[in-house]
Amino acid sequence: MTGNATFSEKASHEGVGSIRSVSVINMGTGEVHREHIHGSRKPALWWIFFGRRWVTIPINVYVIEHSDGLVLFDTGQNRAVVTDPDFWPKGVTGTFMRHLFRFHIAPDDSLTGQLEKAGYSAGDVRKAVFSHLHSDHVGGIREIPQAELLVSNEEWENMLRPHAERHMIFRRDIEIPGAKWEQISFRPTDDPSIAPFTHAFDLMGDGSMVLLPTPGHTPGSLSMLVRCDDAPPLLFIGDLAYGVELLERGELPGTGDHKQLRAGFAKVLALKERMPDLVILAAHDPKAAEALREASSRR
Repeated sequence: MTGNATFSEKASHEGVGSIRSVSVINMGTGEVHREHIHGSRKPALWWIFFGRRWVTIPINVYVIEHSDGLVLFDTGQNRAVVTDPDFWPKGVTGTFMRHLFRFHIAPDDSLTGQLEKAGYSAGDVRKAVFSHLHSDHVGGIREIPQAELLVSNEEWENMLRPHAERHMIFRRDIEIPGAKWEQISFRPTDDPSIAPFTHAFDLMGDGSMVLLPTPGHTPGSLSMLVRCDDAPPLLFIGDLAYGVELLERGELPGTGDHKQLRAGFAKVLALKERMPDLVILAAHDPKAAEALREASSRR
């Protein structure tokens, strides 16, 4: 189920009660090889070019209404990927990308259009947090020029390495003139509530939205813990895994650093043990809307 859903929290006092609602909006779908999601013992180049089983996944963006303003977790895929024949670079990189992904994005699947359907305006967005800088997570940047854009230092440095475009990171879509980027550094924390994580970044300064390092999909990937009064906590994990069932089974995806991914899986599952009601939400999980609705019903 990929429709939009909203998780609401009515409290508005300081602290974790400053979270008023959490929504998921859907910006079209992508198709990837089954091995991309479930992993494979076959070499990646084999399944990328010869794999025949494709899986459709949603492009989810999470919208958090905080008392200090609207916050996004990722911004989706730019629709130019289906309208501009020159979106992918020419040569080997473009050929590789065309074999790796297929996108289906309708005219109204823009960030602006989907925010309006959810009752917001693109101009309402105060901050956008990026789980990582792959193309299907940064596509809405041009639609929110007023927003602060936050990414981990490690992910920014990864973007600056030679040939980042070979890994679906395109500086042309990230280093946009006027974009208000901030590279964040995770700070040591002894907060027992987020163990085993030992480093974190408090996004709003009130403990309601805490960024956590979960490298593996990319070197600087991060997750975001959202805590609300009298409601289950939420953890957005980006592309660490493509669904909570895969995470719980320890089923690593077919791309990324497997050593780091295993460590990230272990930390998230340990956090889940500490917070039994934790709702884990992946960027491309088709069950995200349903999970948010269920969380809302448990308030």
